[in-house]
Amino acid sequence: MPIDLGDRRDQAVRAAVEQGLLSEAEPVVALLDVAGIRAAASALRTAFAAVTGAPVLHAFAVKATPLVPVLALLHAEGIGAEVASPGELALARAAGLPPDRTVLDSPAKTVAELREALALGIAVNADNPEELARLDTLVSGASPASPLGLRVNPQIGGGSIDALSTATATSKFGVALRDEGARARVVRAFLDRPWLTRLHAHSGSQGMPLDLMAEGIRTVYELAEEINTAAGRQQIDTVDIGGGLPVNFTSDEQTPTFAAYAQLLAQRVPGLFDGRYGLVTEFGRSLLAKHGTVLARVEYAKSAGARPIAVTHAGVQVATRTVYDPASWPLRIASYDSQGLPKTGPAVAQDIAGPACFAGDLLAVGRALPLLEQGDVIAALDTGAYYFTAHYSYNSLPRPGVHGFAVRPDGKVRFTTVRAAQTVDQIVAESGGGRADALLG
Repeated sequence: MPIDLGDRRDQAVRAAVEQGLLSEAEPVVALLDVAGIRAAASALRTAFAAVTGAPVLHAFAVKATPLVPVLALLHAEGIGAEVASPGELALARAAGLPPDRTVLDSPAKTVAELREALALGIAVNADNPEELARLDTLVSGASPASPLGLRVNPQIGGGSIDALSTATATSKFGVALRDEGARARVVRAFLDRPWLTRLHAHSGSQGMPLDLMAEGIRTVYELAEEINTAAGRQQIDTVDIGGGLPVNFTSDEQTPTFAAYAQLLAQRVPGLFDGRYGLVTEFGRSLLAKHGTVLARVEYAKSAGARPIAVTHAGVQVATRTVYDPASWPLRIASYDSQGLPKTGPAVAQDIAGPACFAGDLLAVGRALPLLEQGDVIAALDTGAYYFTAHYSYNSLPRPGVHGFAVRPDGKVRFTTVRAAQTVDQIVAESGGGRADALLG
């Protein structure tokens, strides 16, 4: 019987302590569950294969976990890459992603970025009319090797997290489709550019209800149909539906599922799945979040105002969103003893504090857990996306090491280093250490 996510995690935590991966020298580390990532990729492919026979490119949103070995693993599992900067494109190429498995999205692409993408044959979604004008110049009437599309904003409204809502009336992304005259201008833009063959929208995000996400996709499908009718042919051959499937951060249950979302879309927008349109998806958080864990040693156990406080080495540098916006980004915390075994005992309300020098550096406040002691281990769960890779170098705290793990049939855990922990020398070099006299002249 396969080992479930929670059991694999417990085995990995114990092994990380026993094998010295988490130690006094490295008191915070990040773990990636390789089996979990593979299963997520398989679930995504299977979900959409069940609702359409047309080609589907699942392009992982690199920003969620920008690590070359992760991108290479996903590529091996049939997942491409969605990139939004020259850096992300470089990571995808280093991971072996071919151009036809890569999509470039960004609201601020330079001419140089566009030129590089066209030279490589990478799919590009233009964000606005000014970017289309740049493409006009770069394409110059030729038939581009790159599939080219336009991002539209269906303006369906936002979710519970304002900063992540991309389909509001005033979102910075794409062409605002409901603005006066905008829809007609979009249709005209396609008719004037026979090489423009894709439509793109990304209305999903954490905090967005699935019904609203489906409404955004329906809006884009109807626009594709309108353009194709006006063109008298199927000019739009591919619809990029973005990603943004929310993640359950309250338990190990992986809901909503890719299957549930794909089935909902097929019910609400059946024409999109009848084989006439190729699809692109851009899921990120929903593929990786559940399969990452940050471990940190409890350096001190103290109290203030009669409330226990566990001072750990995981805080704002790895969980920036949680620390600054805990209401939107609460984290589950699991506790282990100094041997890496699940901690037992009566639940006590306590704070889980990070190492940074400001009072708000807290992973959890008043969290009911067995009372933590010096040398114990806390695990910040569901942190495989947008946590330990979006490093915040407050107090010049180092980036933690990242390690993949796999549980072998004999129960032993094998770790592989994905990214080595940042050293003090690297911090100094990154901070101008080789230019100490730069301002003294």
